[in-house]
Amino acid sequence: MNGTPRGVNRVLLALIGLVFLAGGGLMVAVATAPAFAAAWRRQAGRWIQELRDAAGATGVRGGPSWIWLVVAGVLVLLIITMLAWLAAQGRGRTALLVDSYRTGTGPGVAGRVVLQASVAEQAIRNALANRTDLVSATISTYEFRGQTGLKIRLVPRQGAAPEVLAAEVSALVEALESLTGHAVPVVLSLASGARARLTRKERVR
Repeated sequence: MNGTPRGVNRVLLALIGLVFLAGGGLMVAVATAPAFAAAWRRQAGRWIQELRDAAGATGVRGGPSWIWLVVAGVLVLLIITMLAWLAAQGRGRTALLVDSYRTGTGPGVAGRVVLQASVAEQAIRNALANRTDLVSATISTYEFRGQTGLKIRLVPRQGAAPEVLAAEVSALVEALESLTGHAVPVVLSLASGARARLTRKERVR
């Protein structure tokens, strides 16, 4: 429901996993295969010598090689990219659930209606606080594609009926909508025990 770039994250995780897998396989091969280890040391020595020769031949006015300047620039760019990637995680959280203006052309009084997200979050959280069939309840507010909605994540105890919880949470949300006069889209997520790590069922209303 939030703005986290999940597709990009999966691709990056897959690439990083492949890099670590290749590095681990290389270290295992070096540690267990003497012939491969000897060939790797010879090849690595040639690469290091070629790098030293290239650095010596590309010095800028007797100073350091421009290759190291390029490497430093790439590292700075990589750091900036990583910071931008971190900033993109979890986007979409908002502090306002409703922010609308009503004109005086129809029935009712003209004016602006602002409802903080914490009002709805705390109301639903308090309504679920004393339930013995819940381990935890997390309510958060997100803005997705220009529309604000609630995400309710429940962790029921073993033996609790998910359909009953879903129906009762839906009733709570309907009561909140009736009280505020605004319909709010809701994503209801139920997770329990080991199934919470393997699967997740979501109900959108």
